[in-house]
Amino acid sequence: MRRARATPAADFVVIGAGAAGLAAADELTRGGRSVLVLEARERVGGRCWTRRLSGLDIPVELGAEFLHGEAKLTHAFLERAGLGATESGREQRVAARGRLQPADAFAEAQRAAQEATHLQRDMSFAAFLARQRLPARTKALATMMVQGFDAADPRLVSAKSIGEEWGGGELGDSQPRPQGGYGALFDWLARELLGRGTQLRLGTVVHGVNWRRGSATLAASFHGERFTLGARRVIVTLPLGVLQSGPLRFPEKRAALARLESGPVIRVAMRFHRPFWEEQAPGIAFFHAPNAPFPTCWTPLPLRAPLLTAWAGGPKAARLSGKRDAVLVRAALDSVSAIFGRAAEGEIAAAYAHDWRADPHARGGYSYLRVNGEGAHEALAAPLAGTVFFAGEATESEEPGTVAGALRSGIRAAREAMS
Repeated sequence: MRRARATPAADFVVIGAGAAGLAAADELTRGGRSVLVLEARERVGGRCWTRRLSGLDIPVELGAEFLHGEAKLTHAFLERAGLGATESGREQRVAARGRLQPADAFAEAQRAAQEATHLQRDMSFAAFLARQRLPARTKALATMMVQGFDAADPRLVSAKSIGEEWGGGELGDSQPRPQGGYGALFDWLARELLGRGTQLRLGTVVHGVNWRRGSATLAASFHGERFTLGARRVIVTLPLGVLQSGPLRFPEKRAALARLESGPVIRVAMRFHRPFWEEQAPGIAFFHAPNAPFPTCWTPLPLRAPLLTAWAGGPKAARLSGKRDAVLVRAALDSVSAIFGRAAEGEIAAAYAHDWRADPHARGGYSYLRVNGEGAHEALAAPLAGTVFFAGEATESEEPGTVAGALRSGIRAAREAMS
């Protein structure tokens, strides 16, 4: 085995070029610091991944798509980039007894969770829901939303955390999309950073960080070639699932990591020959089939295109995770058929699928709190001896699980590192 070669030391090293890593590098360079960003993928954006499908003039998201809640930082970055946001449709239908029935799954889920914030002792959402005297449909939709919106296992997720999140009204809020997709935003930000002299190295996996106060040594590889790198300060922005599974581990964070979970997510984007759903349900953005493998599908409204996105999170995604793309697309088509009937299958023209749990650089979609996990986000964010800092949506207590939270965490970590 060849010896790892040494490369010149860097002042600030950011591990990861997702939303948190790019925001951290942006804040550091705006503060006059020199920065090296190391990214395992051959692209920037992390769990934001915008692609194109032949025959469509609109972006196709395989990762994050919407702006959740106020998302002030996301809007601020979009404004800097000269990009805007497009409001999404909110009208919904639920497939039941062979019909598409009017429903507001978001509102019903919120009603189911409203008492969770008053719990004296935390418990799982499944245990909490079992105690509620609610219609079966309301419980089914609340379970579907916990698994889908939060990518969480109802048997593991903290009921109090769900009550607090949903009680803020985020489920029912407008959820715009960035114009051009998230890819347009992060490609712009990467160009900005390069223009300021930031070094961005793709295809680079960091295997270990040895540190003492004031300095660190990183062991990494670039397309299989090992090297070591010195740094004065390091900002780690790896996803929660990667921190939990390695190769880069921090024993000091073991307790915090044990109180968080990385929710599995699978997305299938499907182009059809025509938008047949507009014939059955014009103006409807979201379709739900709680018992289907992919319980939720949505359209790009108000943009009109023959595109449907099928979404599975939590246990539904876990059961499909690791399977071939052909199996995932088949399950997505079965879900579309459960909503619109079997004739819809003959309209399929192209499809992309992505399994975020099976993705070695993600190991999940986004984070959620386990029962009694309060304080875990903050504990994961805490720096190590003023030398190693942590960012990413899982370190964010105000907007966890969102792009806005990732951006906020990157700025926070950069400011800590510069102090």
